[in-house]
Amino acid sequence: MTYRFDFDIVMASIDLLLLGCLQTLKLTMISGALALVIAVIVSYLRQRGSRPVKLAARTYVEIIRNTPFLVQIFIIYFGLPALGIRFDPETAAVVGLAINGGAYTSEIIRGGIDSVPKGQFEAGLALALTPLQVFRYVIIVPALRAVYPAIGSQFILLLLTSSIVSSISVNELTQAAQHIESQSFRSFEVYFIVTLLYLAITLIVSGVFRSVFKLCFRYPT
Repeated sequence: MTYRFDFDIVMASIDLLLLGCLQTLKLTMISGALALVIAVIVSYLRQRGSRPVKLAARTYVEIIRNTPFLVQIFIIYFGLPALGIRFDPETAAVVGLAINGGAYTSEIIRGGIDSVPKGQFEAGLALALTPLQVFRYVIIVPALRAVYPAIGSQFILLLLTSSIVSSISVNELTQAAQHIESQSFRSFEVYFIVTLLYLAITLIVSGVFRSVFKLCFRYPT
């Protein structure tokens, strides 16, 4: 039996897929920004916090990095209501992606911090700056410059990971594809187009990150 390809059904619903693309970008941008904030805070706590704080930060990173994101999002969306904490699907997706991305990004930033000569930190203290001020004004900018490409790659990975939140009915690109496939039964056509859309999104986002790097990080400020 010869399979006959029919992309017309998919193209008739292209508006739904494009809306899914926009939702995917929205989730990724919000959760990515929150993940970066979490990562910077965790990196600082692991460097300058007390021993219990360092242990708590390290435990957070290890738990998130060594458990599946699907399990994490299920705990947030299905598990937390047992404790009286409820999120709508989109909020749960943002929280889950931010917590997950924050753990991975913190390890990247920690590597950047380790690349900054310790003499810069000591010089900041010699100028009567507090450890937080040294971290903010002396350490974090060169650290981010050193690991910016890796942070960009992590953002792309977060974008692709967002497809998993379709499991809690978030209306992003994969969820839109599942809806179209369930009505058309054209699995190959649907997911082939979705693959191209994800590829296009990641290439565009990668280009944006490269442009930002050239504008903001190529030369020391």
